[in-house]
Amino acid sequence: MASTRKPSGPRTYSYLGPAGTFTEAALAQVPEAKGATWRPVTNVGEALDDVVKGRSIAAMIAIENSVDGGVTATQDALANIPNLRIIGEYLVPVSFNLVARPGTALKNVKVVNAHPVAYGQCRAWLESKIKNHEHMPATSNVGSVVELLSGTGDAAIAPPGIEKHHKVTVLAKSIGENKNAMTRFVLVSKTTELPKPTGRDKTSLIVELPDDRAGALLEMLEQFATRGVNLSLIQSRPIGDEIGRYRFVIDADGHVREERMADALLGLRRFSPRVTFLGSYPRADRAATKHADQYADKVFTDARKWLKGILG
Repeated sequence: MASTRKPSGPRTYSYLGPAGTFTEAALAQVPEAKGATWRPVTNVGEALDDVVKGRSIAAMIAIENSVDGGVTATQDALANIPNLRIIGEYLVPVSFNLVARPGTALKNVKVVNAHPVAYGQCRAWLESKIKNHEHMPATSNVGSVVELLSGTGDAAIAPPGIEKHHKVTVLAKSIGENKNAMTRFVLVSKTTELPKPTGRDKTSLIVELPDDRAGALLEMLEQFATRGVNLSLIQSRPIGDEIGRYRFVIDADGHVREERMADALLGLRRFSPRVTFLGSYPRADRAATKHADQYADKVFTDARKWLKGILG
């Protein structure tokens, strides 16, 4: 039987469930979530709807994977649901174990249940250890175990620790190809209060180009480059209303309360028909933001004072 967390207070956090997912592991890193109610949901849309409708004060969702890149379902949802803010990010190492019903031996495994992404990351191990096996696609990493226990398949690829929530036996550990795989999660809320700058921050945005023409993307990137703002992620997503129209999901190093970032956002707002500010928040890796001396806050404030002196 799957374990459940009993409500223990009025605060509720939504996460992609059921118990035992990587998303639950990310939520476990949030100090404020300890002692709160954890509400498992089936998809990103439901998690964000909980926040919009007030059923939860925040939702934990995956936004980027070091192997597969940005999570497009999350990016598109954040682009289309207004008034949401990212208030924190969390990193979870991604590894996979092969599990089976008690009494099953590895030599007897022929059909493996797995989410397609997990299967792709573990395929080399499976082909070397379980020759001529069959892949049975599952809707999620935990769903593969649920299907296994319902009688489908002989084994399942699942997150470490799943045996604490379901009656399964671990046949093999860490079977993924990429031992450094990591998933980045974000905590999303409706709050408009910004976390204070720490010097180790990230700002997330969604920006649309004004039109489809040569140089438009370069003009957008120049808003950051001319202010010394480094981008750690830029990914295009179709807007969907016509061919050739794209929006860009952007992570920029720094906080909106820093002068260079604020100035870059003003430049974007003048350039783009739509800029969605998703939030400024502490980086999960706590890496310090670096910039050249000419982009320090004092340089921007001194320049404004100089201009004010000219205008009188």
